[in-house]
Amino acid sequence: MDRRIKFRHLEAFVVIARAKRLKRAAEQLNLTQPAISKTLRDLEEILGVTLMARDRSGVRLTPEGKVFLQYAEQSTAALRQGINSIASLSEAGGHVLKIGVLPSVAAQILPKAIEAFRSLSPDTILHVDEGSHGFLTDCLRSGELDLVVGRLGNAESMRGLSFTALYAESVVAVVAPDHPRRDATRLEQIEDDLIIYPPDAAAIRPLLAQLMLSRGMALFSDRIECVSGALGRAMTLGTLHPVWFISRGVVADDLDAGRLVALDIDMRSTEGAVGIMARSEENTSALAGLFRAALSDATVSLEAMR
Repeated sequence: MDRRIKFRHLEAFVVIARAKRLKRAAEQLNLTQPAISKTLRDLEEILGVTLMARDRSGVRLTPEGKVFLQYAEQSTAALRQGINSIASLSEAGGHVLKIGVLPSVAAQILPKAIEAFRSLSPDTILHVDEGSHGFLTDCLRSGELDLVVGRLGNAESMRGLSFTALYAESVVAVVAPDHPRRDATRLEQIEDDLIIYPPDAAAIRPLLAQLMLSRGMALFSDRIECVSGALGRAMTLGTLHPVWFISRGVVADDLDAGRLVALDIDMRSTEGAVGIMARSEENTSALAGLFRAALSDATVSLEAMR
């Protein structure tokens, strides 16, 4: 490796690639735009290739940049993991395990997994972040998270990551019990309703898009794009009476209790794998291995209850 390449070069390159704009990346790193531009130019001069093309719309990776990004992310993630491990030992007197979780997993499998994990490692501090698939996988690649639990995403979102399947889950369309179309059996019957729909970063959005295309339907025009389980639940039970498309795991307890009703629409094509995501080519730590085992045990318990 060329000794002229420093951590600041790799960090700046990764942040620019994720932010897609030099100004936004500079703000995230508390640098001026000229300073971060110079750092990127220095890295390109050292490597002898152009990593990013710049235009008025922002920056985009060249083929060489796409290749280099994977290794830059792995390098910065490994260093951050080492620094975080030292900091957690000195500041908290123990280890910290950072987990990212999609809402569908947070509602069902995660509480049981945490219970099992704490019985195995009671002194470990668990840090849990909930968010969209795109946000969490970016944090995983950068080393801000150790594991992510959720749906398998598309090929681009899984770049540099491994996936271990736990179980399969489908999307459901749910409404309040008094919704006027609670007996709907076809998507066409709700196309004029207000819809709560997953945003672009959600793993289930491409699955719903494929379902809509297979029925010859355009994207719902009257929609609110939302990934929050709490907001989706509150709105569905509120005065606007929307139809909410969401992973079944998010609303499983509500369906069992009768607080929400699932429309009898065939959604089998939206079924997808839920599992554990980790950085590729990285040895699993002992703590991450324990949490994986706890998730597997929790999955077995969940499947037995279905």
